[in-house]
Amino acid sequence: MAKLTKKQKTWTVDADKLHGVDEAIGIVKANATSKFDETVEVALNLGVDPRHADQMVRGVVTLPKGTGKTVRVGVFAKGAKADEAREAGADVVGAEDLMETIQGGKIDFDRCIATPDMMGLVGRLGKVLGPKGLMPNPKLGTVTMNVAEAVKAAKGGQVEYRVEKAGIIHSGIGKASFPAEDLRANFDALVDAVVKAKPAGAKGKYLRKVALSSSMGPGVKVDVAEVATI
Repeated sequence: MAKLTKKQKTWTVDADKLHGVDEAIGIVKANATSKFDETVEVALNLGVDPRHADQMVRGVVTLPKGTGKTVRVGVFAKGAKADEAREAGADVVGAEDLMETIQGGKIDFDRCIATPDMMGLVGRLGKVLGPKGLMPNPKLGTVTMNVAEAVKAAKGGQVEYRVEKAGIIHSGIGKASFPAEDLRANFDALVDAVVKAKPAGAKGKYLRKVALSSSMGPGVKVDVAEVATI
């Protein structure tokens, strides 16, 4: 058995016990003792197999209390739409020039938005943006003519969630310094969005396991019965 680190010895959590949501948030906050403001993360284990197209779970949700992170937004647009994006607070705006910058290995943004007429250009970057989860997508509202609204949403607490191969969704819901009630509001918004996104192909119990943790802290198991009765 691996030796516990100094930090692990200070953790106050029973690894096997199921906790209520508020109790779990309190434990996570108490164990987030790093010198930086740790991100609080949720792991949702779903009863889906994302290898099947009809069991893919993906979407966006606006966390009511924000993420606590500074989100850099890149926009592919020209003319008036490019101006609109800049005015809304986009960090990087461009067209062919932005494509060349990205092809050169420089990506200066965390979210990518594009107007529909730019998708021919953006499509050439699929191999670069795709694996990083940065490819604009109409279903996620990141391919749109309303670039100002999309930029403001990305900056204002909107997060994207996507189920991974093992049927798990990982998402940040704020910082450890957030008040517990703010983390709870963000937690509820995320879970509600994921539950509503239940795909038609999902069979049996949908929400199977829930856990909370901070960047450097222990995982805290949450009682699924308290989260949702699905």
